[in-house]
Amino acid sequence: MPAYSFEALQADGKTRTGVLEADTLRSARALLREQALVPLAVEPVQAGALSGSLGGARVFSPTTLAVWTRQLAGLVASGLPLERSLSALAEEAPSPRQRHLIAALRAEVNAGSALSRAMAQHRREFSPVYMAVIAAGEQGGHLGTVLDKLADDLEERLALKSRLIGAALYPAIVTGMATLIVIFLVSYVVPQIAGVFAGAKHALPWLTVAMLAISDFVRTWGWWLLGAAVLLAVGLRLALKNPVLRARLDAAWLRLPVIGRLAAGYNAARFAGTLAMLAGAGVPILRSLQAAAETLHNQAMRADAEDALVMVREGAPLATALAQKARFPRLLAMFARLGEQTGQLPLMLQRAATQISTEVQRRALHLATVLEPLLIVAMGVVVLLIVLAVMLPIIQLNQWVR
Repeated sequence: MPAYSFEALQADGKTRTGVLEADTLRSARALLREQALVPLAVEPVQAGALSGSLGGARVFSPTTLAVWTRQLAGLVASGLPLERSLSALAEEAPSPRQRHLIAALRAEVNAGSALSRAMAQHRREFSPVYMAVIAAGEQGGHLGTVLDKLADDLEERLALKSRLIGAALYPAIVTGMATLIVIFLVSYVVPQIAGVFAGAKHALPWLTVAMLAISDFVRTWGWWLLGAAVLLAVGLRLALKNPVLRARLDAAWLRLPVIGRLAAGYNAARFAGTLAMLAGAGVPILRSLQAAAETLHNQAMRADAEDALVMVREGAPLATALAQKARFPRLLAMFARLGEQTGQLPLMLQRAATQISTEVQRRALHLATVLEPLLIVAMGVVVLLIVLAVMLPIIQLNQWVR
């Protein structure tokens, strides 16, 4: 059933826009009149054109996509036809843009297109991995089960990401506030107080002299340093668009003592979880490996995953291919070998993803727990030095007066 975009006049005089489905243009106008709306403009909308008209930010955020997938999985698993499921979700959509997108999907499904093919016209909203899982579910005749697994995977990723962000949030806030306080003390408070002793004939304590030198440097070159930092950040962002440089920087990032292990674990957990979901949905292993590799943000690990794909294509077992890539945890290769030996590869890969994810969360929380008191102590030491730099001349002045 084709979709039509409309602009209509409500009873209160306000205009209303949206998308509806009808057999013909005349039927669309009749449906609007049945809703007590006066049609002003009704035009047929192609799915591709609708995708372009959505514009701006993405319709589905990671959170809303996970919720929407879970809702669709529940409706399809309950036996409701896909077309009616999409219709129900369109009616309950929280925003017009989301309602328009779901209506476009429903129109394509009504026209005989598969859901994965309809989603392919909105690649900004649905990733290749997402569409591959949907396609596998449609081909295997168990779309509801696959959607449920897809929703689980999206929710697990969000949970892992939120825990890592939560672990890093407090140290980041403490570091930022400490930096601002120190800059204020050094650039404003220290010069104001130290100016009282500017006319003194006696030499100031070395700590005060050093603090005044730092203060002068910050006041003279502070804005220049800030501008240089901004330019450096912009230049680094532009440089990261170079694939070769990006791969080298990502490889160097993985070699860092603590953060590198966290980054490697996070990417490995994401890779293993995606691979387990795709393999469990019935997607061929080569296609699953390619899609899972594309989910890796770290280019060095993505290159390793693509090398493993080449080895598997040439006949090597998956466990052997992963074992030769040192950036991937050995646990992943071990579980892959167990899965290949027992014929339960998706299950074993999912267990590997769960264990790696748990270990990443544990390390991140431990790091945050250690950093919190260290940052507080460091901030206290810096403030103490500033206070001593101010108080020592006062103490020295009292001694001179006596």
